[in-house]
Amino acid sequence: MNVIYPGSFDPVTNGHIDIIKRCAEKFDNVIVAVLNNNSKNGTFSIEERLELLKETTKDMTNVNVDSFSGLLIDYSKMKNVNIVVKGLRAVSDFEYEMQMALANKKLYPELETLFMVSNTKYSFLSSSIVKEVAYLGGNVSCLVPKIVEDALKNKVKGGL
Repeated sequence: MNVIYPGSFDPVTNGHIDIIKRCAEKFDNVIVAVLNNNSKNGTFSIEERLELLKETTKDMTNVNVDSFSGLLIDYSKMKNVNIVVKGLRAVSDFEYEMQMALANKKLYPELETLFMVSNTKYSFLSSSIVKEVAYLGGNVSCLVPKIVEDALKNKVKGGL
């Protein structure tokens, strides 16, 4: 069974990596799909996010990293994958993700969305928090992989 784990991953966090690892253990193939949202200015470019994800998942042989633009349902059809996994940190995530899952289901009835609850040690963690801590000079080593920590330090030096 193949699944897509979509997100912005700006940047990838230890919480994302936990979900990816758990998906890799449960499913045959996992596509980690980075949304290229032209209406948002990310801290990292799409190319940088892809590289950070590829490096942090390189030991997971059934994980592929890709990017997409537009609707997730169109990407799912193109990849011939009918299952999407979304990570949930809190009830507040569920309301939004459920709405998106229902909209996707309405537009593409064959698409199923599975929710994977975050490990409790990462339930507070988001890319936004990581960026805020890094920007304020805090230590993010316990929040992100080392390669992401280094990339964030470089971004902060150059300004976010």
